[in-house]
Amino acid sequence: MTKNAKLMQGNEACTLGALAAGLEFYAGYPITPSTEIAELCAEELPKVGGRFIQMEDEIGSIAACIGASLAGKKAMTATSGPGFSLMQECLGYASLTEVPIVIVDVQRMGPSTGMPTSLSQSDLMQARWGTHGDHPVIVLAPGSVKECFELTFRAFDIAETYRVPVIVLMDETVGHMREKVVLPDPATLKPKRRLEPDTPAGYLPYAADEDGGVPLMAAFGDGYRWHVTGLFHDEAGRPTNSGDSASRLLKRLMRKVEKAAPWIEDHFEESLEGAEIVVVSFGSSAMSSLSAVRRARREGIAAGMLRLKSVWPFPDELVKKATSGARRVIVPEMNLGQLVLEVERAIGCDVTVTRLGKVNGELFRPEEIFSAIEAAL
Repeated sequence: MTKNAKLMQGNEACTLGALAAGLEFYAGYPITPSTEIAELCAEELPKVGGRFIQMEDEIGSIAACIGASLAGKKAMTATSGPGFSLMQECLGYASLTEVPIVIVDVQRMGPSTGMPTSLSQSDLMQARWGTHGDHPVIVLAPGSVKECFELTFRAFDIAETYRVPVIVLMDETVGHMREKVVLPDPATLKPKRRLEPDTPAGYLPYAADEDGGVPLMAAFGDGYRWHVTGLFHDEAGRPTNSGDSASRLLKRLMRKVEKAAPWIEDHFEESLEGAEIVVVSFGSSAMSSLSAVRRARREGIAAGMLRLKSVWPFPDELVKKATSGARRVIVPEMNLGQLVLEVERAIGCDVTVTRLGKVNGELFRPEEIFSAIEAAL
């Protein structure tokens, strides 16, 4: 048997990825289909000296994670649908105050209570625009059980490096399906930690290069005193009504993610060279897309696939390049059209785009996507 090989579900792999990244604090509220993440964290975190707490709701959960991160701990919460909606105000707070946390959203059908045990990919735009105001957002989208481990681990590295909340956008199928996974040797993993100042003297918690710089972050309780507020603030953290200061701060927050985009960008591609029909997808929809594209190739159809593993910031140039030689692009997704809007924007009017949405709570069958490929001939 292969060393470190295990049969596990996506939610379990996500939790193990967080633990491998150095997760020290989890606060959450049980909600289908993400509950297994909380259950496993409750079992495993105490074994490594971490802390688990079940909060009264999702608002309290993300707020507790922000507090733990300010105290120097790597923190995560997980939720779905209605809970993710409740977290949006604190997501904006974490963005403006530059507090690194990881939020896992295991998507289910909505709106409202919807169908809690059914598949959906309809939180894509909410992940980007759910909280009010312009704000930096980084979203990773696993498409397999192994990627639940890998991308959750990476989410912590990104959050700690750039002092930003990072969303891991899973879905019910990815979270609950089981696969054989070969986990990496823990000795090969080198989790990143945020950069900390070396002396309290003259410490400014928001002092950074205006061109996307990331401030050093001291932990509360380590002898540093600094002010944290959801108001626009100066380099010392003091609230300000200065329009110039607010503009500089917000532009820096956006710029730090823009500059990091080449490092954040992640994808999988299949048979793109010479492809006349390109399928662009993410998450569980991409599993069926891959089967359909491989069948198309076997039958002599020049089809290829691009699966996005990072969706925000949206990889415009990658999508444009991958579809530049195509005459048709097909976008399958478990919603009525969210990813397709970004694909259309990225590639412009040169290529015809087919929208393939599904909202009955069932996964795409490969033959459905293959039929769309055939229809594009």
